[in-house]
Amino acid sequence: MEYVTAVPHPRSEAAGPARAGRLSLAVALFAGALGAAVALLATRQRWSEGTATVAGGSFPLTASGSDVTGVPAALAIVGLAALVAVFAVRKAGRLLVAALLALSGAGIVAAALFGTSDSSALDEQAAKTTGDTAATVDALSHTAWPYVAAVGGVLILLAGLLALRYGRLWPAMSGRYERSGAPRPRRKAPVVDPDRPEDLWKALDRGEDPTGA
Repeated sequence: MEYVTAVPHPRSEAAGPARAGRLSLAVALFAGALGAAVALLATRQRWSEGTATVAGGSFPLTASGSDVTGVPAALAIVGLAALVAVFAVRKAGRLLVAALLALSGAGIVAAALFGTSDSSALDEQAAKTTGDTAATVDALSHTAWPYVAAVGGVLILLAGLLALRYGRLWPAMSGRYERSGAPRPRRKAPVVDPDRPEDLWKALDRGEDPTGA
């Protein structure tokens, strides 16, 4: 009795990496774009609040994410640019851009978490309000927006890690859009046979002088 061994089809073997590449690309694009949007939105919200005490009473003070630190917003823009640039480069260049994308996300997370305990922005406001350079903010509290910014950083970090892992399977910018410095070769004009009337008419239609004068 003969046993037939099933041989996997080459297309089925290539389908796995191709499917993983498409899926990882879709997730990375969604996560990176969403993460940048979330981080930028979070930096515009109120991160911390407190009070400054003066002789006439207490004044409420608030600080937005951009007042506390400008790092998350800057890195969100860098990460968004890297997410687009990853398709314009290949091989080692793609790995470098993917690493920049991942580092941007990690930097946003670190800066946002550090901002949850930072009081320097409100201390500066307290000093201006009271006129005392040594004044500090009282009853300091923080909102949830720094953690929202950190979530945005995690999404950008995820996009960078996917680019590092599966970026070699992603498509690159088509070569026809890349311009080189070499001049384009000129097309040679077809040879006109004066003994063939159809060649003469075709030359005239092209705006050429069939006589060669």
